[in-house]
Amino acid sequence: MAHVKLACEAVAGHADFRALDSIQGIGVDLRYASADNFVGRNLYGDLDCAWLQREAAAGLEQAVAWLQQRQPQLQLLVLDALRPHRVQEQLWQHLEGTQLRQYLADPARGSIHSFGMAVDVTLLDAGGQELDMGTGFDDLSELSHPDLEELHLAQQRLSAQQIVNRRLLRSALCDSGFHAIHSEWWHFDFGDKERIRQSYQRVE
Repeated sequence: MAHVKLACEAVAGHADFRALDSIQGIGVDLRYASADNFVGRNLYGDLDCAWLQREAAAGLEQAVAWLQQRQPQLQLLVLDALRPHRVQEQLWQHLEGTQLRQYLADPARGSIHSFGMAVDVTLLDAGGQELDMGTGFDDLSELSHPDLEELHLAQQRLSAQQIVNRRLLRSALCDSGFHAIHSEWWHFDFGDKERIRQSYQRVE
């Protein structure tokens, strides 16, 4: 099915999207707007990608409220939000010929990030330091897989505290309308992926 497409440059004036800086209580450090990512360079350049679809933004606000009620010393840190399709294509090309493409949505189908309906997030402590999740963001290995945490714990590759930290992050997001995925502890989709691909605008 053909996607309804929207240029990234048009997002700022679009009623369906909200700026991340309109969401109180989060930190923002978009890793693809820096060299601190698995490609090792700034992929966003002059593009403003600090946006989410309004539904996902409202879900993120719920996650902030969830944390404030239960763990008020912690803060969500957004590592990626809206990711234009042109950048998804660059990531896909970068991993050509490797087994690591399992960690990316095929651009032919469309990443949920490209619809502004996914976030990559972690947690900050009261001192502004990231909680220890056992791996960094974009660690494309089995240590990042939520599905394998119990095995990694048994093998002493992850600690009990690292798993507690991951579960806290998942609870905050999943109790707020997001869905975790099996392969990345930091990634959460908001809503049904197939419905999103069929009926939402993909940002190019």
